[in-house]
Amino acid sequence: MGAKSLCLGALVLLLLRAAAAGELRSCEDARKVFRLRQLGPLRGFPQTPRAGVDLQVCSSKNPTCCTKKMEERYQAAAKQDIQQVLQTSSAMLKFLISRNAAAFQETFEMLIKLAENYTSTLFCNTHRNMAVEAATHVQEFFTDIGLFIFGTDISTEDFVNRFFDTLFPVVYSHMINPGLRDVSLEYAECLRMATRDIRPFGNVPKIVARQMGRSLLPSRTFLQALNLGIEVINTTDHLHFSKDCSRALLRMQYCPHCQGLTLSKPCMGYCLNVVRGCLANMAEVDLHWQGYIQSLEELSSAMHGTYDIEHVLLNFHSLVNDALVQAHINGPELSEQVNKICGPPVRKPTQSPGCSFDQNKDNQGLKMFSRDSEETLANRRKEFIGHLRLYRAFYGGLADQLCANELAAADGLPCWNGEDVVRSYTHRVVGSGIKAQSGNPEVKVKGTDPVISQIIDKLKHIIQLLQGKSFPKYDKWDLQQTGSGGSVDEQISGDCDDEDGCEGSGSGEVKRVLKITDWAAVGVCWTLGSPFQCLTPEEMLFDSQEGPMVTESSTKKEAGAHG
Repeated sequence: MGAKSLCLGALVLLLLRAAAAGELRSCEDARKVFRLRQLGPLRGFPQTPRAGVDLQVCSSKNPTCCTKKMEERYQAAAKQDIQQVLQTSSAMLKFLISRNAAAFQETFEMLIKLAENYTSTLFCNTHRNMAVEAATHVQEFFTDIGLFIFGTDISTEDFVNRFFDTLFPVVYSHMINPGLRDVSLEYAECLRMATRDIRPFGNVPKIVARQMGRSLLPSRTFLQALNLGIEVINTTDHLHFSKDCSRALLRMQYCPHCQGLTLSKPCMGYCLNVVRGCLANMAEVDLHWQGYIQSLEELSSAMHGTYDIEHVLLNFHSLVNDALVQAHINGPELSEQVNKICGPPVRKPTQSPGCSFDQNKDNQGLKMFSRDSEETLANRRKEFIGHLRLYRAFYGGLADQLCANELAAADGLPCWNGEDVVRSYTHRVVGSGIKAQSGNPEVKVKGTDPVISQIIDKLKHIIQLLQGKSFPKYDKWDLQQTGSGGSVDEQISGDCDDEDGCEGSGSGEVKRVLKITDWAAVGVCWTLGSPFQCLTPEEMLFDSQEGPMVTESSTKKEAGAHG
């Protein structure tokens, strides 16, 4: 078998050399390829070889099938070919990141709306007299959460405090001073301004602000990082090639056609020198791309417990309930403090609208989903990172991949070395990256591409964000890499402390007293648009851990489970 292959290779080499040695009699093969690849009109394409004295790149002492015009078209085709190969090589990576970026964004939107539903349900079922008034503040709060996650420059601490500040006048007039109705705007503003001083909700606003900062900021950064990943790929897919690179690509891919060698492929070493030279700037992205993926992985590992947006958002309603219970317990003291600051309220007895049920409402707007353990955000991130990790060395090995899979001749076969068909390429093969190109015999590389430099700067910045190094406000989110080599998930246990609102703190604070399952006595309301809408208990089935779920099944089994 080896002898036959050797003989076949020798025969091919002789035939190709014969064509290259001046025995080319017709340009028909080159014309066919030119026409099939739709490189341009055939008008002016030589029927027979001619002297190529006007050629700038594909010059030859032998007769040629190329003209200067054809050489220009071949050069454009060579650049287009390499860009197409680049885009094909990155297609799966780009699809992986863009698909997951869209999926995570959609999931975040769904979690925000679900958490809003849970919070509205809390008011509807336990504080029905203030449900309608509270709905506006709840909706504004979750709108702010969405704005923050998707990139708006707002402070989580500010919108958390704003929510509790605006909620207090409602709570005061319906819970602490229940005979009070329709307070004046001036009095409501005084109540709002007094909230920070009298702290009606205890430490709950501080706990919520900390949890929101811990969970929303990493999720926002994670999403920004995915969008930057797409930008990096789009940029490198449409890389600008220098004039010297374009001429080298022409010489490698199409100059053989001028000599009738339409089936020849470049030698592996020759291909590596040309493509590594053309992609030298792209190879500079490699180190930062690897850091980007590693930082994404470390951040993903750290996003659990109070760093997990799913955990925090879907448990927000319970902290709101803690706040309301605390305000109710401290009602007499709070009323006394309010009277000192704002004076006695003016009573205007009116009927406050409650939370009414309407079984004929269209309930399609209630977006609630069953959180299967296999479909948690953590598992989705883990699966995504597992696939992304396979592309850590994508940019460093891209030139080698293109030559091995697409461009170069197979080992042992005669190949094109830029001038002739030979058995092997004899020049030195340089490495990847800009510094290695000083000795490249095929391509001259002049400095760093400013577009690539900009992409590298963006990668450096997002890596810092992913590692938590640019968030001095959130000192608890310590995602910096340790000098000892400890991973991020080793540094952050995810266990919540007393200030996070965990059970069993022993601090004496009033913890959760209203279980989600207690809502079965009333129903569920939501605020997906207007007006305020509710479901009856017959339409509800409850999950004791995750809140109300809409289902078509009977409530008998759940009722039995909860006694």
